[in-house]
Amino acid sequence: MEILAFGVQSDEKPLIEKAFEGLHEVRCLDVFLNRDTAPIAAGYEIISTSVNADLSAPVLQTLAAGGTQMIAQRSTGFNNIDLEVAERLALRVARVSYYSPYSVAEFAWTLAMAVNRRIIRAASRTRDFDFRLDGLLGRDMRGRTVGVLGTGKIGEAFTRIAHGFGMKLLGWDVVENPACAELGMEYVAKERLFAEADLVSLHVPLLPATQHIIDEAALKAMKDDAILVNSSRGGLIDTAALVTELRAGRFLGVGLDVYEAEAGLFFLDKSLEGIDDDTLARLVTFPNVVVTSHQAYYTEDAVGQIIDATVKNVTDYLARRTGENVLVPRS
Repeated sequence: MEILAFGVQSDEKPLIEKAFEGLHEVRCLDVFLNRDTAPIAAGYEIISTSVNADLSAPVLQTLAAGGTQMIAQRSTGFNNIDLEVAERLALRVARVSYYSPYSVAEFAWTLAMAVNRRIIRAASRTRDFDFRLDGLLGRDMRGRTVGVLGTGKIGEAFTRIAHGFGMKLLGWDVVENPACAELGMEYVAKERLFAEADLVSLHVPLLPATQHIIDEAALKAMKDDAILVNSSRGGLIDTAALVTELRAGRFLGVGLDVYEAEAGLFFLDKSLEGIDDDTLARLVTFPNVVVTSHQAYYTEDAVGQIIDATVKNVTDYLARRTGENVLVPRS
C-alpha cells in the first residue's frame, strides 16, 4: 500500500518516512491539498492531509472519484473538513485527537512574553548595535490577572505555567476543569474575564459558537493595556475589529500564531510575491504585534505523536477497526 501525504514540511518528511518504514510506502508532497492539487491523489486509496488542507465538498468529490477511500488528517482540528459530504461519499476520515498540550501552551507563553518584553524589537535593534532601552519597558506577570478561554488539556497546561508565575487565574469554559480549579482558577463570565484580565489567551476550538468569540464588543471590553494571545484557531478573532482597536492605540501587545484567512498563506513562502491580504499586511506593521505562522504545535514531541497517531489511524483502517480518532467511519 502506498500512501500519499500532502503538506509535508521538510522537518516532518524523515519522521513520516521512518514511522511508516516496514509498514507501507509513503509519498510525501510539500504542496497542500486543495481544488487544484486534489487530482494528484487519483489512484491512492489512503491520503494524509495537514491542518490547512481544503477538504470542502468539491475536493472530497474529486478524491472519491479518484479512488480515495480514507483521509488521515495530521491535526486535532477538523473545521476544514465537510464531514457530511465525506459521509455521503463513504470516505473514512480520521484525525489526531491528542498530542502534547505543552507544545502549544509553552508557545502561547512565548508569544505573551515576546510582546510583553519587546523581544522582537530588542533583537532587531541589537543586530544594528543599537543598545538603547527606550520603548522596551515590559512588566512583571506575577500578581497580574490571566484570563484563559478554554481550559481543556492545552488551557490547563497554560494555566499551570501562569500559576508558576504567581498570577491570579480567571477561566471560562462550557465545562470547568477540576485541575484548574485546584490551582485557584475562578470560573467567570466572559464579560468579567475580558474586563479584568491583563493577559487573555485563547484555547477553545473553532466551532459555530466560538467563531469570532473575540469580536468588537469583546475587544472594547478588554483593558487598554491588555495582552491578547491566540494559538488556537484564527477564526476565534474578528481580525478586522482587532486592527481597528490597534489603530486606536490599544493593547500592550498581541501575539498571534493563527489567522482567520491563513489558508493559502501560512506554511508557504510569499516573500518574493507579496500578499493581497490587506488586513494581514496591516496587522504585521504594528510594533506591538507578533505574528507567527501556525507553529505552536511544531515540536519534536508533538509532531512525533501526530505522526504515530496517523500511522495508527491508517493501520486501524486497513484492519477495519474504528478508534477514538475516527470522525467519519466508512460504511
